[in-house]
Amino acid sequence: MDFQGKNEVFDPRKCRRPGARGYNPAPMRITRRLEFDAGHRIPNHGSQCRHLHGHRYAIEITLSGPVVTIAGAADEGMVMDFSEVKAIAQQHVVEPWDHAFLAWRGDQAVVAFLATVTGHKTVLFDAPPTAEHLAQTAFRILDPLYRSRYGAKLELQQVRLYETPNCWADARRGDT
Repeated sequence: MDFQGKNEVFDPRKCRRPGARGYNPAPMRITRRLEFDAGHRIPNHGSQCRHLHGHRYAIEITLSGPVVTIAGAADEGMVMDFSEVKAIAQQHVVEPWDHAFLAWRGDQAVVAFLATVTGHKTVLFDAPPTAEHLAQTAFRILDPLYRSRYGAKLELQQVRLYETPNCWADARRGDT
């Protein structure tokens, strides 16, 4: 490979800045996307969203942190392994919400109806389950989980929740 006019192979290790304890101090952002299906309704909405309906939701989790520079480490060159980002979000948000009906506690008619369906998977929220509220809730759930496992090295920056491919809400650090 001809790199910078010389016959040498590109070695990213020559480009990294040394950091404390094997981390490049320059922060990097990574994002992992997961999808789930759920039903909901917005009871006070003036249009079709007041009816029971469902979505193929997508959630994107964005984290920031230093890139690991410990030679030979399994996570060398990464902020965090994407499979670990997925595992935490999958367990604490996606699995509980997937194929569930996401309902507002104040929507008494729907909550009462769902209580009559034996074994129905219902998740209750303290506000109508809009994309905005779901994004904020997911952020609040995930933030302490990533922080507790990875300390100050890793920080949840944003949760983006897609209700449809064209409509989403962002919950960002400092906004929630």
